[in-house]
Amino acid sequence: MKLQPNTNIFRLSWYLDQMRGWSFKTYMLLMLGIGIIIGTTVGAPLNALALITMIAAVMGFTCTLAITNAKPINGILGLLSAIIYIIVSIYAKNYANVVLQASYILLLDLPVLLLPAWSKNAEKHIRGLNISQWFLTLLFFMVVLGLLYFMDTQVFISPRPWIDATAGAIGVTGSILCTLRFREQYYFWTIQGIMSVVLWGVTAFQGDANLTLFITYLLYLSNDLLAFTDKHTHWFH
Repeated sequence: MKLQPNTNIFRLSWYLDQMRGWSFKTYMLLMLGIGIIIGTTVGAPLNALALITMIAAVMGFTCTLAITNAKPINGILGLLSAIIYIIVSIYAKNYANVVLQASYILLLDLPVLLLPAWSKNAEKHIRGLNISQWFLTLLFFMVVLGLLYFMDTQVFISPRPWIDATAGAIGVTGSILCTLRFREQYYFWTIQGIMSVVLWGVTAFQGDANLTLFITYLLYLSNDLLAFTDKHTHWFH
């Protein structure tokens, strides 16, 4: 596949076009989610970290909705939000989440930005896992979990190694399935969303982050529900 930067990202008309054709429920969830994220941020003590977390949360949430609607705008939104999430995760000592966000950049964002043909008519290339592919997927998950847990306990010391490593391994596995256009990615996104709610809830409780990411991952779960139930999205319909 030819390496070719997507120059459309420098055109305002491309962004307008990317925001068209989403399902009605997705638009409603987008507006609700952005309102909740901004409200949660301004309702708490404001500082530089809180503000950049809010920006990342808005872009990241919009990115997940774009993926659900098979829109390539997820590439630029995911790239920018992942960079900020990496900064926030380092500050919070959630090091497996740093690896997870880096995997999003490599597996989900850069292919969209550098390989336009990869994301063209993505909804027509959706497929399901067979039994052997399920086995390889679970094996991959176990290997990644072991490596991330080792990193969180032996290389960088995380206060929450099991939660951090598990959430990271599930997310890395989901991103691989998304890159390969398997619909089963949403099973992993759903479980990863639950684990991330726990991770950032515990992180906030321990004083290493605010509640914005906790709320944001609750919103991610609502997007996963849409992927399963909204007949106007392509992953399961």
